[in-house]
Amino acid sequence: MAAKTEPFWKRKTLAQLDRDEWESLCDGCGLCCLQKLEDEEDGSVYYTRIACKLLDRDTCRCSNYAERKQHVPDCIQLTAADAAEFRWLPPTCAYRLVAEGKDLLPWHHLVCGDPQAVHDARISHAGRMLSESSVAEEDWEEHLIFRAG
Repeated sequence: MAAKTEPFWKRKTLAQLDRDEWESLCDGCGLCCLQKLEDEEDGSVYYTRIACKLLDRDTCRCSNYAERKQHVPDCIQLTAADAAEFRWLPPTCAYRLVAEGKDLLPWHHLVCGDPQAVHDARISHAGRMLSESSVAEEDWEEHLIFRAG
C-alpha cells in the first residue's frame, strides 16, 4: 500500500507554491473583494457587504481578474511575501490559514471537491452583496458584516 502524500498546502509554504497551486487556494468566497473600513484608532478592519465593481455578486468571482488592476488600481494582489500581513483577510481565507500554519476548512473545494460548498456553507455572501455604485461611500458603515482579526 502506497503512503498517502500530504496535500500541497500542508507540505509547502506559500512561497513554495507554484502559480496553479497558489490560484487554487482561493475558495471563491469573494470576501476579499468586499469594501472594507479601517478603524483609525486601533487599525481594526471591518468588512461591508458592498462589493467591488468587478465582483460578480452571484458567483463571487472577479469579472475581469486578468486586468483587475487596470480597472481597480487599489486592488490588492496577494503574494507570499505579504503573508505576515494577511490578518486583514477573513479568518476562513485559505491564504491566511496556510500562512498561519493551519489546515483548510472542510467546505474548501480542495478538501471536499465541491466549488459550490463555500456558498452552501454560507461563507460567501453570494446573492447578499450590494453594488458599490448603489451605496454612497459615507453610508458604508451602515453595511458592516464582520471584523477581520
